[in-house]
Amino acid sequence: MKEGISLHGIYSVMDKYFQAWNDGFVSKNADAIRAMMSPGFAGYWAHSGLERPDQYGFGYDLEGVLSQYGEASKSYEISAIQERREGGEVLVLGREINLVEGTPHPARFMFVWRLEDGQWKLAREYIELEK
Repeated sequence: MKEGISLHGIYSVMDKYFQAWNDGFVSKNADAIRAMMSPGFAGYWAHSGLERPDQYGFGYDLEGVLSQYGEASKSYEISAIQERREGGEVLVLGREINLVEGTPHPARFMFVWRLEDGQWKLAREYIELEK
């Protein structure tokens, strides 16, 4: 990767994002999650029972999502990283495990991170549950 972000750097960004989620599951506060999102953020979430993915944006009710979970945590594994836009954008593919009340819910993800005002912000995400 060029000047935009190092391989180590994208792992650091991902670690921070997933830690924000894990902290949010405990506190039910989404500020740290939203702080990592671009104001133009677009997200898509789906599973095998849906014809079309649910779509959500920057202003979606993250606190409502967090309040649905008692004991929960997220972890991830990256399978591919692709730099785009001369280092100003990074596409990350991988797998996440959402552990909810001890039950794993695996999903595949695609995240698009974009450099905005010197900070990496999540521009888009697509989450597809494996089941």
